[in-house]
Amino acid sequence: MRVVNKRIQIIGGGTMFHIRNHLTLVAPAYGTTASQLAFLCYAHPDNKMDVQVHLSKMCKPITPQMSPSTSLFRGETFETHQQLEDLTKRIVEAPLTKIVFFNPAVVDFGATINGLLPGSHGERLKSSFYSEENPLKMDLIPLPKIISTIRKERKDIFLIGFKTTTGATDGEMYLAALDMLKRSSCNLVLANDVVTRRNMIVTPEEASYEVSEDRLLVLKQLVDMAFKRSHLTFTRSTVVSGESIPWTSELIPNSLRKAVEHCIERGAYKAFNGATVGHFAFKVDDTTFVTSKRKTNFNNLNETGMVLVKTDGPDTVLAYGAKPSVGGQSQRIIFKQHPGYDCVLHFHCAMKPGSLVPVRSQKEVECGSHQCGQNTSDGLQEFAGGIKAVFLDNHGPNIVFNKHINPQLVIDFVEANFDLDTKTGGYQLAAVHAEPGRHPVTVG
Repeated sequence: MRVVNKRIQIIGGGTMFHIRNHLTLVAPAYGTTASQLAFLCYAHPDNKMDVQVHLSKMCKPITPQMSPSTSLFRGETFETHQQLEDLTKRIVEAPLTKIVFFNPAVVDFGATINGLLPGSHGERLKSSFYSEENPLKMDLIPLPKIISTIRKERKDIFLIGFKTTTGATDGEMYLAALDMLKRSSCNLVLANDVVTRRNMIVTPEEASYEVSEDRLLVLKQLVDMAFKRSHLTFTRSTVVSGESIPWTSELIPNSLRKAVEHCIERGAYKAFNGATVGHFAFKVDDTTFVTSKRKTNFNNLNETGMVLVKTDGPDTVLAYGAKPSVGGQSQRIIFKQHPGYDCVLHFHCAMKPGSLVPVRSQKEVECGSHQCGQNTSDGLQEFAGGIKAVFLDNHGPNIVFNKHINPQLVIDFVEANFDLDTKTGGYQLAAVHAEPGRHPVTVG
């Protein structure tokens, strides 16, 4: 009897929106990337999941293949935006769904003709009925973003999105992909430019990998990263009623406050879409710590404050009044495994040449996972003055210290080893203020 496996779901091909009989808005795509992804997933040495490929009617059907342990087979076909939306809903509702490669060309707009929306069965338009004096008016109507629904309730699904640009620089590609990743809660996004033929993989840590014109190479790396990162372990926090910890609170150690304020003043926390990445925290006791808030701007700490977190083990985290930093898992592991060190400081800036801070790879692990926390803890090295540090490659440093340390020692260590003017993981971010209908692609 064959074991029922978890499933990789791959969706590809173009979509349509029918306006009238013989009049349709089309986002053309023919499933080449989806088919390549299917065979790459099927052939990956670590794969123990079934691979199901859903292609639109524009695509050539994929040839099924079978093996004793896994299968690669055809899923449903679709044509319209509504059919794709319905298919995606069924995929999300399927308990065996583990990974979703969402690669269709989605037609983002519906349309009305002179204010009417009759659909594919509406009477065919006759050009002889219209003239310069009696024009035909078509209004485009934005359709719902389907990809944003996938992880809304199913945080256990590992989601890979795809972003296309036209004639963009690498920096513009990066920002477009990062914006999509943040808005849609993707775990990875592959950006590609149809003019320059450049490709890159963008991660939640705001890193970019495999920037190349070799499409197949990038797809192979994307699949490999998806396999490695999709099997990580996370502990989700539960937000309960409670008050924020003011940044001016006497509870916050002076050493952490001074070090964070120095990093803020020097521009270490660079905002994207109104929020900064990184984190900082201090331990109160073995089951309690205070950490920075998720999806806030650390440059406004006097307004946002911090959040109190209590935990009674690896599976229970209660946060009082707000979501804690995604780096909370790393903080918990560090505090437990490094007695006497009760403050953590993390930002996304490059390491200076000649620094002796050890480097650990981040490519295989997503920030916030237990594995990322253990990787960080294992890499910490002690330096003079009672400071431990590690640099996560293409991500940023974690600096830990005791709350009674002279804060100037921490500040001097930061300045000696890290370039606070830079940003790791991709491209320097400029302040992004998107206008309605305009994609934020400003590059610093």
